[in-house]
Amino acid sequence: MDQNQIDERYMRDALKEAQRAADKDEVPIGAVIVCQNQIIARAHNLTETLNDPTAHAEMQAITAAANYLGGKYLVQCTLYVTIEPCPMCAGALYWSQLGRLVYGASDPKRGFNLFERKILHPKTTVTFDILKNDCSSLVSKFFLKKR
Repeated sequence: MDQNQIDERYMRDALKEAQRAADKDEVPIGAVIVCQNQIIARAHNLTETLNDPTAHAEMQAITAAANYLGGKYLVQCTLYVTIEPCPMCAGALYWSQLGRLVYGASDPKRGFNLFERKILHPKTTVTFDILKNDCSSLVSKFFLKKR
């Protein structure tokens, strides 16, 4: 299996998490963290459920992965997230020293790329547009229902 196939496989898992968020009437963003070819954390947005503006999928996944590993650094890990992380989440990824970030669709209104790539740790590699259409359509459909 090549890297793109691996990325698509794990992004499908992140999409399942995004659907769980949608089922709870949360913004449908999902995330999984993989370490040594194993999912060690699964999460989705919980900002409405927890009444917490910081309860983004990425933040939930970082906490779960750090607890699983017994340490705060995710150097050997890859985060798969359906939508480009916001600056808050990118900052948390910086502090966790995430090894690799893979996201589905860009967020031109609130994504970290609006600012600078420097918001991520300098050793973090980034791959994007993995299952982009699937990831963006889930969010688009959610907000169409809201309007």
